[in-house]
Amino acid sequence: MTQDMTQTDAEPRLSGAYWRLWWATGINSMGDGAFAAAVSLLAVTITRDPRLVSVVSAATYLPWLLLSLPVGALVDRHDRIALMWRTQAIQAVIVGVIAVLAAFGRIGIPVLAIMAFGLGACAVVFANAAQAVLPDIVAKPLLHKANGHQQAITTIGLQFAGPPLGSLLFAVAVALPFGMDAGSFALSAALLATLPRRTRRQVEHPPMRTAIADGLRWLARHRLLRTLAVLLGVNTFCWQLGNVTLVLLATQTLHLDARGYGLLLAGAATGSLLGGLVSARVVEKMGALPTLLTALAVNVVIFVGIGLSPNAIVLGALLAVNGFVITLWNIVTVSLRQQIVPSKMLGRVNSVYRMLGWGLIPLGALAGGLVAHAFGLRAPYPVAGVLRGIALLAAMPVLIRAMRD
Repeated sequence: MTQDMTQTDAEPRLSGAYWRLWWATGINSMGDGAFAAAVSLLAVTITRDPRLVSVVSAATYLPWLLLSLPVGALVDRHDRIALMWRTQAIQAVIVGVIAVLAAFGRIGIPVLAIMAFGLGACAVVFANAAQAVLPDIVAKPLLHKANGHQQAITTIGLQFAGPPLGSLLFAVAVALPFGMDAGSFALSAALLATLPRRTRRQVEHPPMRTAIADGLRWLARHRLLRTLAVLLGVNTFCWQLGNVTLVLLATQTLHLDARGYGLLLAGAATGSLLGGLVSARVVEKMGALPTLLTALAVNVVIFVGIGLSPNAIVLGALLAVNGFVITLWNIVTVSLRQQIVPSKMLGRVNSVYRMLGWGLIPLGALAGGLVAHAFGLRAPYPVAGVLRGIALLAAMPVLIRAMRD
């Protein structure tokens, strides 16, 4: 498949194929946002034991640790668009089963955890394939813009529109938000199935173990992406270290009610949305790596400041800035991988990169709880900020050299 892109005399434009992908992302994100709110409410109606409730969340993220590497090899040897719409169809079936079981009151935590693991496994395939397929339908000069639009519509669905809608539907009938999510997966799959396919040469693929090892070696040999992958792992560990007790900091230390806490999260979502909308312009003016370095440095200061926030207004403002710079980081690093990694290797390299980036999230949560228990609810964010600062200083020589090159 050639670059599917229309052009004017002035500049290239994002293609119709990209906008179908964008619509599919938006529809899927809306359903996922509703599901995220409803599944938490459903779990609480089943049990009040926080340990059992946490099992559902753990089951959702576990596939990133267990399946990411083989999925990367799978993405590089099969039709990526087919993988995307088929996993969405499977997710529609899984959520549909949850809706039926919930409607008849026949679902428990073990079943919910198994369903969450299945959805998470499909999400690993979809996310790796989606990042790998974007360079096939978007010209390289437009990747930052395309990723920015993707981030913006994802933020709107997952954080703004989906959760309130899911809560409202759950209040009407337990099964409604899950039925809506199943419908969103089905509609997204239908849109994705219309995307043009890239013609790939018929080649003999190496064994799965060899293919995975090739992805590991490729990333290990690329100094910049290797450094960014390790930095991402540290940053996600620190993010969860601070974020795991955010609700307690807001409600117990700053005395916010549930509505006030929701407004705080809306502030973070606003920053993320703005970052997605303006990221292409920021990168155009500053350059990709200077933007990345600035975002990382600002984030260190923000993390320390969140723990020292004197009131909810300051905390909300800091969370909004935090959402903005995290979005810049995400868009720049995703675009860099799409530009640097050969298409035939992109699935495997992405899978290694994301496994390193997401694998430490559970450990960050545990560390955050221990720090908060030992030193108070304000302590996790400053500790996380200091750790992020140390990691940034260690990575600085590589980032500066890359900027000069």
